Amino acid sequence: MERPPRLICVAGDFTRYDAHAVREHRRSIDLVRYRYYGSDHVSLEMVVSVTGKSAAANRRTRRHAHMEAPQALQRQTDAMAELAVAADETLRGLGDVITRVQRKQYAAYQRRRNFACVIPPQQTKLLVYLKADPKSVDLTPGFTRDVTGLGHHGTGDLEVQLRTERDLERAQDLFRLSYAAA
Repeated sequence: MERPPRLICVAGDFTRYDAHAVREHRRSIDLVRYRYYGSDHVSLEMVVSVTGKSAAANRRTRRHAHMEAPQALQRQTDAMAELAVAADETLRGLGDVITRVQRKQYAAYQRRRNFACVIPPQQTKLLVYLKADPKSVDLTPGFTRDVTGLGHHGTGDLEVQLRTERDLERAQDLFRLSYAAA
């Protein structure tokens, strides 16, 4: 029986990221650390040893995992796509001179400048960042959040999380507030 190849990496030290990457590859990989003791002795220490599957087994596993995607997840994704379309219509309906600029990571809605940025839908929510002052809004956990000083795609310091059509209706006053500020 033929054994699959094994990669052995020998270095002075490894980071935790190296160990994590080895576990994610699903291949047979060993990380071995060496240490010098004086000028005559060297020790080798096994840091991580991962026994992976063969490439054919990996392809089979990936193919079956993809084919068994639950229908509930597909329905959820469709619902988020519909919510994104409804949010787009709502934001464009705020005025006559609104332009939508598609960026790599988000869609920006502009009057004279950006007043809203919509991140593509995730599995359970749609994120909208508004140019409204978070201090002037009653923040609701799970719905609105102050992201001042936090890194995120788009512009604006008020994050609105949309999960349902009802959330979109609740957010319309916030959308108008941001539009007026732009």
